[in-house]
Amino acid sequence: MHTAHVSARYPQWDAPQRFNIARACCDRWAEDPTRIAIIEKNADGSVHHHSFATLQQHANRLANSLREHGVQAGDRVGIMLSQGLEAGTAHIALYKLGAIAVPLFKLFGSDAIEHRASNCGMRGLITDLSGLHKIDGVRANLPQLQLCYVIDAPAQRTDVLDYHTQLKRQSDRFETLDTAAQDPALIIYTSGTTGHPKGALHAHRVLLGHLPGVCSSHDDFPQPGDRMWTPADWAWIGGLLDVLLPAWYHGVPVVAYRADKFVAEDVFGLIADLQIKNVFFPPTALKLLRSVENPRQRWSMALRSVASGGESLGDELLAWGDHALGVRINEFYGQTECNLVVSSCASQGIYRAHAIGRAVEGFNVAIVDDYGVLVPTGGSGHIAVATPNGSQMLRYWENSQATEDKYLNGWLVTGDKGSMDDDGYIYFLGRNDDVITSAGYRIGPTPIEDCLIKHPAVKLAAAIGKKDPIRTEVVKAFVVLNHGYAASDDTVRQLQAHVRAQLAAHEYPREIEFLDELPMTTTGKIIRKALRELEEQRTAMELDT
Repeated sequence: MHTAHVSARYPQWDAPQRFNIARACCDRWAEDPTRIAIIEKNADGSVHHHSFATLQQHANRLANSLREHGVQAGDRVGIMLSQGLEAGTAHIALYKLGAIAVPLFKLFGSDAIEHRASNCGMRGLITDLSGLHKIDGVRANLPQLQLCYVIDAPAQRTDVLDYHTQLKRQSDRFETLDTAAQDPALIIYTSGTTGHPKGALHAHRVLLGHLPGVCSSHDDFPQPGDRMWTPADWAWIGGLLDVLLPAWYHGVPVVAYRADKFVAEDVFGLIADLQIKNVFFPPTALKLLRSVENPRQRWSMALRSVASGGESLGDELLAWGDHALGVRINEFYGQTECNLVVSSCASQGIYRAHAIGRAVEGFNVAIVDDYGVLVPTGGSGHIAVATPNGSQMLRYWENSQATEDKYLNGWLVTGDKGSMDDDGYIYFLGRNDDVITSAGYRIGPTPIEDCLIKHPAVKLAAAIGKKDPIRTEVVKAFVVLNHGYAASDDTVRQLQAHVRAQLAAHEYPREIEFLDELPMTTTGKIIRKALRELEEQRTAMELDT
């Protein structure tokens, strides 16, 4: 048996004592009036370029207004805006103040907003008219929410502040607060797939912790001419700390694009028209892009790097990326609480089939058992990250028990299962609850799902374990079919035979159910828990009858 192995690429984390995100991402670039921060494409097709100097002026004005209305260092202020100048301005202004930004997804409903606002004691909110309509329904339940900035606020609303009017009234001079690197900067809430969303409180230094992973996953980012975009909302850690803030740290422009719906043809057109060089695509976006034939023949794209994280990619998607995008998709791994800790990097030869990558420079990633002890090489266990490190959260907001439960024997435990080989490559098996136990085998859903989408009939797939009196569990797959394919017993047999031939007899789905769509988080991750609950409800109903 091999000895336990820990990835060797982990120099001790060493952050500066003083650091402020706003100073690093805006102030130091604003002296050059020609340096572009945001390239914004609007719904009418118009494109506007905003410089770092403009970003700084707007952020200074907003910071002055917030301070005038009583917002102080440590106060929590929500940002519920689409990608654009106003959202970027709000982030920079709050970091300048030393306040704590709380990004909120634009498509959240009232209940989701109320939970987060109440949990963190939100003092203010910066939003637009659609956000105002949502907050109106729950504002009576949020006594601490005293300020509400609204873009283009109705003139008759005296209980809110018009965003642009406030900016016009203020000076464009503001001295950015000299914060410690460990001072809190933002709260990003988890997606809530394993319970109620928890607020991960991050310090200013979390940006520094992300830089090595961004460099790796985007093939030695930055390079001359780089220009970055993601369809992921800036309210999520993937959009904010994998794209927006790291790009601005390096003075690289970010494309902001407000799309009501993800349309694959529009995405390829955007990349070509705005000469985007670097993209972070969630896996679901890549799967949807596969529906477009020969994109490189239809659009003149000059992509330099494409990164993806959130779910493990299979060989089919990676091969498609080579052909359709012209670049090797670099996978990365992390989570809201501790992000970008594992990555592949094609330009440095850091790639291995079926692996999600190796530990990013500055991190010690290992596989541990339930007691926080290293498992033998090749064995499965919890994917864990040694602490302290630059990317880890300070704590969960007002949840000391959950914070304590997140750590095990000095390791931050991600809640995902995986394994590691002799060279330090990490292989993703699935979330703890997603691992299927069947006839003594421990089966990860990801390889099954990857295998299924290789079949031309399959658009999306999810695999879960269904309780079985003989095997403990059997594999059940939920499949969304591509256009032109019919749900039938014959299709079931074809897909089962496909998995048996490509993987193994014990891994093929003994049951397949066809759905019009799969339950997903707002970040595009399949919610297998919802599918398991659906099966449990059906079983309970059958027992009742």
